[in-house]
Amino acid sequence: MSISLLQRGFGIPSGYEYKRTTYQEGRITFTIHQPISKCQCSACGSSKVDPRGTVTRFLKTVPLGKKTIELEVIINRLECNDCGVIRQEHLSFADERRTYTHAFEHFVLALSKRMTIKDVAIYAQTSWDIVKDIQKRYLNRKFGKPRLKHLRYIAIDEINIGHGYKFFTIVMDLETGVVVYVGDGKSVETLLPFWRRLRRYKAKIKAVAMDMSPAYISAVQENLSHVDIVFDHFHVVKLFNEKLTILRRDLYHELRGTMQKQVIKGVRWLLLKNPENLDEEKNEKERLEEALKLNQPLATAYYLKEDLRQIWMQANKKTAAKLLKDWIARAQVSGVQMLKKFASTLAGFRTGILAYYDHWISSGPLEGTNNKIKTLNKQAYGFRDMEFFKLKIYALHETKYALVG
Repeated sequence: MSISLLQRGFGIPSGYEYKRTTYQEGRITFTIHQPISKCQCSACGSSKVDPRGTVTRFLKTVPLGKKTIELEVIINRLECNDCGVIRQEHLSFADERRTYTHAFEHFVLALSKRMTIKDVAIYAQTSWDIVKDIQKRYLNRKFGKPRLKHLRYIAIDEINIGHGYKFFTIVMDLETGVVVYVGDGKSVETLLPFWRRLRRYKAKIKAVAMDMSPAYISAVQENLSHVDIVFDHFHVVKLFNEKLTILRRDLYHELRGTMQKQVIKGVRWLLLKNPENLDEEKNEKERLEEALKLNQPLATAYYLKEDLRQIWMQANKKTAAKLLKDWIARAQVSGVQMLKKFASTLAGFRTGILAYYDHWISSGPLEGTNNKIKTLNKQAYGFRDMEFFKLKIYALHETKYALVG
C-alpha cells in the first residue's frame, strides 16, 4: 500500500512509513512508523537523537464506508543529545491523551452541523461522550472568550431554562447578534464577571436595552453610569398585558349573570391580540366588541393598551413624549385602579422609554435568541453539563436550521 493514500486521505504527514494492514470484522488497521533519521526532539527540536525503545498508540480516524479505520502508530522514544531529555516523538496529527486523529475530529464537527450527538456517534462508530468532548473543546476554543472591545449597544435579559426554576442572564451585542455573556441567575451579582471583563476591554457602551427589572437597572447604573438605559417596548406592553389579564379575571368574578361571565371568559386571548391580528372568519372582532360593551373598565383598559403601542411608532422623540404624557394623564383619571398604578409605573420609567428615540434599539433580537435557547434545551431534553450548554449558547448565532426529511 502506498503511504500517499494515508497522507492525502487520512491526514498523515510526510515522513511516516507504511508497515502493514490488518483486517478484522468491521475494522481496518493501518500500521505506520517514522524512521529515527526523520525524528526530532519534542523538547528542543534537535535532530540529534538516539532510539530508546517504542510505544504503540491506536488512533481512530475517518471511516471508509461502513468500515472503522484505525491507525496503529509505533512511536519512538528518543534521547536528545543536545538537551538530554528522553521523550516520545511528537504526533502532529493527534493530540496527547486522545484516542482519535485531527482528521476524525474535523469529520465529527462537520457531521455535528446537521446531526445530533447521538446520531453522529452512531454514524462515526464511536461513543457519544467522545463526540461531546470534540464539540466542547471546539466551542471552547472558538467561543469561550467572546470579544468585548467593540461593543456599543447591548441587550440584557433573563431566561428560565427549567431545572428547578434555574435562570440564565444573557447579554447580547445588538449590532452583531452575538451572545457575549451567559451568567447563572438573574441578580446583580450575576453580571459582576461581565462588568470586570468589560472594563478590561475598555469597551465604549452607548446604550443598554432591557426590561424594567430592578436588579438589572441597579447593576447598569452602578457599572455604566454614563450609559442610557432603553426600556424595551416589548416588555412594557407585556407587563401591561399581564395587568390586563388580572383585571379581566377580577371583573369576571364580580359579574353575577351567567351570560355576562361567559362572554368575559371567552375573550382573554382576544384582549391580548393586536387588532390587526383578529381573525374575521372566527368572528373574533365581534366577540371582542360584545365583551367590551358589557364592561366599561375592561373597554377603557383595552383601548389604552392600543394607544400604548403607539408611543413607539412616532416620528420623533418630542411627539412620543407628548403622547406618553397624555397616556399617563388619561390612565390616572380613568377610575380604574390598575390603570392608575400602571400610569405611575410608566411615569417613573419615562426617561428609559423615550430613550428609544435616541438610539433606536430594543431587546427584540435577544428575545429571538431566547426562543432558540429554549428550543436547543428541549431538543437535548435538558443539559447536565451547564458549561457545555453555555458554549452552545455562545455559538447560536452561527447555527443554521434546515427542514429535512
